[in-house]
Amino acid sequence: MITTTLRRAALTAGVSLAALGLLAPGVAQAGTTDHPVDQLPATSLTLPRPSGPYGVGTDTLHLVDADRPDPWVPESGPRELMVSMYYPARRASGTPARYVTPRESGLLLESQGVTDVPADALSTVRTYARSGAAPRAGRRNYPLVVLSPGFSFPRTSLTALAEDLASSGYVVAAVEHTYESVATTFPDGRVTTCMACETDTTPQRIIQGRAADVSFVLDELVGPRPAWRLAHLIDPARIGMAGHSVGGASSGPTAVRDPRVRAAVNLDGTQFDPLPESGLAVPFMFLGTEDGHSPGGEDTTWDRDWQRLTGWKRWITVSGSAHSSFTDYATLADQLGVDIGQTIAGARAVRITNAYVGAFFDQHLRGRDRPLLDGPSRKYREVRFHPSMQR
Repeated sequence: MITTTLRRAALTAGVSLAALGLLAPGVAQAGTTDHPVDQLPATSLTLPRPSGPYGVGTDTLHLVDADRPDPWVPESGPRELMVSMYYPARRASGTPARYVTPRESGLLLESQGVTDVPADALSTVRTYARSGAAPRAGRRNYPLVVLSPGFSFPRTSLTALAEDLASSGYVVAAVEHTYESVATTFPDGRVTTCMACETDTTPQRIIQGRAADVSFVLDELVGPRPAWRLAHLIDPARIGMAGHSVGGASSGPTAVRDPRVRAAVNLDGTQFDPLPESGLAVPFMFLGTEDGHSPGGEDTTWDRDWQRLTGWKRWITVSGSAHSSFTDYATLADQLGVDIGQTIAGARAVRITNAYVGAFFDQHLRGRDRPLLDGPSRKYREVRFHPSMQR
């Protein structure tokens, strides 16, 4: 089984219901709350509407790294990845995109022991992206943001963030790290599960593997023979990365390894793989829970690596948030009537995440000054800044 340290340190793996962001330990399941799931209409679950002016298109890529065997199941052959691409699109073109398939929904819920929620509940989530939509006319060279989800989480857990960024003029690549997610569907119908969850491994191995995954995805998107039909939309000189939990913990090491990553965000991830003592100069933002990641708090890895960030940096916490508050599950949990340990409203948590991540990339990939990043905001009173923040 995966190490105790990895379970404990906010990766939220294993049998805890909090892993999906649906339940906190000891909390009653949805069927026992004031809003029984079986009374909800089939299309009742929805994500916050994207804040940008553009429509959102989405494509799905199946990428195969012929030069690297799969690190978790070597006998399966070369490393295969599923990647969801999001981009600014013409409104009403394309067809509505599904959040997850019914089978993926069932595996996600079953893996966490959730029995009082219909197995296909997560497949009813309404998204705003449209599959195969025509790209927005007249624009090219959008910045690219790569998203990496938490351990055992699928790439869809960051859909609200991906859609919001695309609606504001970014191309987004949400990467599914095969055998690290509880459910990954491939074009031929295969569904892989979280083999890494059953492996005695280390956080550093996971992080190093994710850095390799992201670099391969970048090769496929901005290399000489792009694998995506709309790769011409991407400006290869403006690439950033953000991730949640171990995905966030991977953003710094990926930027160290791959100079194409020019700005990075860690959403509530423990920095298991230390930044080099020589420092990391790319713009970097920590965004996480107040309890776990206040200066001098229980996660000392942020204190250590804060000192090793030599460029523009921010350390921001959100009062009332929990580990999964920085994912879609913050708002889906509220709609299901279950408790993930947050006291902030889930939709509010998602909007805060989108606002600060969007402002960060606007400032560092587009050169647009964003005063939201300079200090406390009356609009977002739940947000706290590290007292020694600096440019």
